[in-house]
Amino acid sequence: MRDLARRPNVVAKVSGLTSGLAPGPWRPTDLADPVTAAVESFGSQRLLYGSDRPLAELGGGAVPWKSAVETHLDGLSAAERARMFGGNAAAVYSLS
Repeated sequence: MRDLARRPNVVAKVSGLTSGLAPGPWRPTDLADPVTAAVESFGSQRLLYGSDRPLAELGGGAVPWKSAVETHLDGLSAAERARMFGGNAAAVYSLS
């Protein structure tokens, strides 16, 4: 992931981390390493959040998944979070 992040034309999506987990046993802290590594590697300007719907339901639901990601973004400003949770996707996918 870090090697890919060195390329300025590459973006990444934080996605799919809970769809293979059983609901209940996992905690947000279980996702700290991959989420933190993604944020450190790509920064808020090249990282997208993926809701994983409907697969997130396999791991306990979209709401717990989003909440878990948000717990690892404490150092980001509101503007940086807005980019990750929609602004970057709009730019990457040319959405209005």
